[in-house]
Amino acid sequence: MKRTPHLLAAGAAALLLTGAQTTASAAPAPALAPTAGPWTGTWAAAPQSGGDTFTRQTVRQIVRTSIAGTSARVRLSNAFGTTPLTVEDVHLARRTSGSSVSAATDRTVTFGGQRTVTVPAGGSAVSDEVAFPVAALSDVAVSFHLPGTTGPATYHQSGLQTNYVAAGDVSGNADLANPRTTNSYYFLSGLDVVNPAAEGAVVALGASITDGIASRNDANRRWPNELASRLAGAGRTVGVLNQGISGNQLLTDGAGQSALNRFDRDVLSQSGVRWVIFADDPINDLTNTDPTADRLIGGLRQLIARAHERGVKFLCSTLTPFEGAGGWKPERETKRAAVNSFVRSAGSGCDGVIDQDAATHDPARPTTFLARYDSGDHLHPNEEGLRAIAGAVDPALLR
Repeated sequence: MKRTPHLLAAGAAALLLTGAQTTASAAPAPALAPTAGPWTGTWAAAPQSGGDTFTRQTVRQIVRTSIAGTSARVRLSNAFGTTPLTVEDVHLARRTSGSSVSAATDRTVTFGGQRTVTVPAGGSAVSDEVAFPVAALSDVAVSFHLPGTTGPATYHQSGLQTNYVAAGDVSGNADLANPRTTNSYYFLSGLDVVNPAAEGAVVALGASITDGIASRNDANRRWPNELASRLAGAGRTVGVLNQGISGNQLLTDGAGQSALNRFDRDVLSQSGVRWVIFADDPINDLTNTDPTADRLIGGLRQLIARAHERGVKFLCSTLTPFEGAGGWKPERETKRAAVNSFVRSAGSGCDGVIDQDAATHDPARPTTFLARYDSGDHLHPNEEGLRAIAGAVDPALLR
């Protein structure tokens, strides 16, 4: 779907809807894609199907920002819902610790000036602009009440972040009384900011390595987090958006839609996107459906072409080693090597290469991880290995 900027009347605030409507509307609003405008994504999570069902509960979710902003807006997703989703009493606040927030920073979020929004099945919604200062590399709490019964939630399963669920509408409370905890994200797909110094956003598209599996919960040690810290330390203002899904594949739906099927939504529709780093999805193709190297390369070429059609630079990553992991076979190693050879070749069409393979393999045995980077399963790098992957990204590629 081609993203077309839309001019909104001054009285319409900043409501941007994709198949969504506020409760004040008698009929669904026309589908509008997010405009480029002044917005840049500071955090994102890729939607998946099959989450919990909620009834008259508040969900408080903690997001780790990448860049700062003077104001913010919230993205909601009902992409995989089977019924309309009603969300009300949405709040932004600075998280202090646990489920508690700073009451002085609490701001109410509206959609088209309304405190309630209804998002149809398959739809999404973007809030009005909120005067809410966002600090870089900080924790922001997004709280909202779900007044009805939601049905299975659109969610992000492996959030690696403690989030909170409480009974009733307590979105505006500074503290939650005895909430239950979850490590997933529900209905929340992004946080955008206004920052005149922002250079754009880079989307990390991948599978479990990108999702941060084998890093500690609540530690923010995924390689996109490490990249955000590295860029901030270098004085760069680049939003880093993690769109990894554990188990995801390039060619085939399974753990989330395939990269080919989710590329428009999870990459091209992100606010301020200028670059995408495509990482580890093909490893799961090899271990699950075992396509030919030519099919994997053909899928990669499709993504490159679609990015270039939209003026987005496509940065290719080599595939990390996985000998010793379940699913490894010599013939699959040959296919991994073929994909890596294509990525490194001058005719690939890639706008740059992040050599995750070279950054993590054992020089004495290149089909395996360097021991100090291996989490123990021979498939996922540990936190030191994830930091090495982030270190393989040349900031000059993000220009």
